[in-house]
Parts: sequence; structure tokens; C-alpha cells
Amino acid sequence: MSNMINSLSNMRLLDDLARKETFIHRIHPLIKLLTTVVYLTVVVSFERYEIIGLLPFIFYPILIFAFAELPVAPILKMILLIEPFIIGIGILNPLFDHSKVLFGGIVISKGWVTFLSILIKCSLTVTASILLIATTGMDRFAIALRMLKIPKIFVLQLLLTYRYISVLIEEVSRMIRAYSLRAPGQKGLKWSAWGSFAGQILLRTFERAERVYQAMNLRGFTGEYYTGDIAKLSFKDLAYFAAWSLFFIIARIYNIPILIGSLFTGVI
Repeated sequence: MSNMINSLSNMRLLDDLARKETFIHRIHPLIKLLTTVVYLTVVVSFERYEIIGLLPFIFYPILIFAFAELPVAPILKMILLIEPFIIGIGILNPLFDHSKVLFGGIVISKGWVTFLSILIKCSLTVTASILLIATTGMDRFAIALRMLKIPKIFVLQLLLTYRYISVLIEEVSRMIRAYSLRAPGQKGLKWSAWGSFAGQILLRTFERAERVYQAMNLRGFTGEYYTGDIAKLSFKDLAYFAAWSLFFIIARIYNIPILIGSLFTGVI
């Protein structure tokens, strides 16, 4: 149950952070979305053995943390929750790629280089995605999607899933609490109870969804999710997008850490 409560608090934390008034928060949501897309595209475009060339892209999340005044520890915990899945994706590479390479003066398997590259790429992309929601909010993010002509049915599905996943978590936590009160001293659910427990969740989901839909219809819902007006693009927004895109492209074309190292060592 503690995991569910933590997940619910994480979602509410992102909503609270999105309400802040900083320079980053005031950037147009469409610009922040496009900047994140460019960032993700450039990061994943690196070959599987690239590590040093990815280092300059760490500056993007660091500066977003600083300018948006976001707390590092809670967001870092969210990222760490996803790290086991990332490790599971890349950990098999050392078993299949046994060729050797000289890395930092040490001869290691290319599989470990690939694993480290995957770990860095996934960590950067996950961090950028979380920062996008933490500085924009799901409602403004949906506005940006609609401005990109994403079909409203997909945007509506995304919004409702995000908005009511917390309702599902609360419902499940209540059921687990009720079960634990009827089975004192027992840790977790018995295997024999999982079938009926899942069935009850499904029935409660249908009932709650029907009530939510009826409430939306009573409030004039016609298939479009209105989140209010959004300001027009300004020169500041365009300059923000152009500056970051230029940095990403330069960092992709040129290996900045190697160039800096060459300037200090005199070796080109």
C-alpha cells in the first residue's frame, strides 16, 4: 500500500510543481514540448558505443532544475524507480558483445560500453520527460498536443488516464486496507484472493467510469476537453527554442568534451 501512496504523492507533486511561476514555467507549452522532442531525438540518435559525446546533454536537465526551482530529491526518486527497467534492458549486452575496446586506459568489453550508453540515454530521456510535465502540467501539455493537430480522442484519453489514475490508486488502497482489517496479522493478499480482488477492481472501475462520464455530460462535455486559453507565442519563446536546438545540434555534430580536452592538451 505504501507504494501506491508514494505513486499518488508523486503525481500530485508534479501537478503542484507545474503551478509555480518561474521563467521556465512561463515558456509556452508548445515550445517546451518541441524542445523536449528535439532533445530526445538528438540523444537517441547517438550510436550504441557513444558515451563521452552524451555528456554535454546533462546540462539541459541541470539548467531546467535550476531555472525552474525544482526539488532534486523527489524527482530523482521518480527516475530511480525506472532505473531497474533500464538496467534490465541493457544488462544482457555484455553477454552478447564480447569484443574488446580501450576505454579510459582500460580494456573492457564493448557490451559494457553499450550498456552504459543505454543507461545514460534512457536516464536523460526519462529525466527530460518528467521535467516537461513538472514545468508544464498535463493540461497545458494537452494544449500543446492539440496545437500540433494531435487527434482530440488521443489527447482526451491521455488526460483522463492521467487524471483518474489517482482515483484508481485510491480505490485499490481502500480495498487493500479493508482486506487487511479483515485479516489481521496477514502480510499481503493470499493467492486465493487475487481473483476476486481483481474482479472487484474491474467492477468498481466500470462503475466509477460511468459516474465520471455522467458527471462530465451534466457539465456540458461534448468530446472536447477545454483547459482555458493559452497565450500566443512570443519572441522569448522562439529564442528559447532556437537556443536550445542550436546547442543540441552543435553537441551532436561535434564531440564537445574531446574538443575541450584537445584545447587543454594541444593534441588535435
